[in-house]
Amino acid sequence: MRTDFDPDALGAGRFYQFLTQVIVPRPIAWVVTRSADGVDNLAPHSFFTVASTDPPIVQFTSVGEKDSLRNAEATGEFTVCLTPEKLIEEINATATDFPADESEIDATGLTREPSSHIATPRIAESPVALECRLERTVPLGNCTLVLGRVVHAVVDSEALVDGRPDARRLAPIARLGGSEWSTLGEVLATPRIRYDEWPGHFSGAASEGSPSS
Repeated sequence: MRTDFDPDALGAGRFYQFLTQVIVPRPIAWVVTRSADGVDNLAPHSFFTVASTDPPIVQFTSVGEKDSLRNAEATGEFTVCLTPEKLIEEINATATDFPADESEIDATGLTREPSSHIATPRIAESPVALECRLERTVPLGNCTLVLGRVVHAVVDSEALVDGRPDARRLAPIARLGGSEWSTLGEVLATPRIRYDEWPGHFSGAASEGSPSS
């Protein structure tokens, strides 16, 4: 038995809540932007993903016209920092609707770190930072997709294992629905199945007990 949810019947607001409760967990882009007047903004965006690998482009979504969007369009750049579990209070605080002329970095006591290739700073307490130049923005309904080309990246050396970022050491948090967040939890390693290994390899739950043809 399943329960149906009609977007039109629920309305945009309630279906937005529904989407954030089923599309989980969502990684968070902790976006640093600088306004045309030189004020640094810091905000978490949980609609975030990789948009392209070559060239390397990441994407976050601005729901409505937020400072992150306005600043990125004004200066043509932004940084994306990882949100570690140890900073959950600061991350949550930067979601507060501060006035545009007040910096969340200063309000939360975080530390600016100069970027290598762009003027917008990084957050020193974050273990990962991606320096991005604005590729384009794409209006879509009540949202705007913000795409940035990664021109430089830094990772805390202590978070590397064999030269690669290690998820356990990064300890990211993610967004769920409502006021809920999640930690990384158990990490499972499951190698991808090659097609030439498929015969006799897979016996998933969907095939168990199914009638033979």
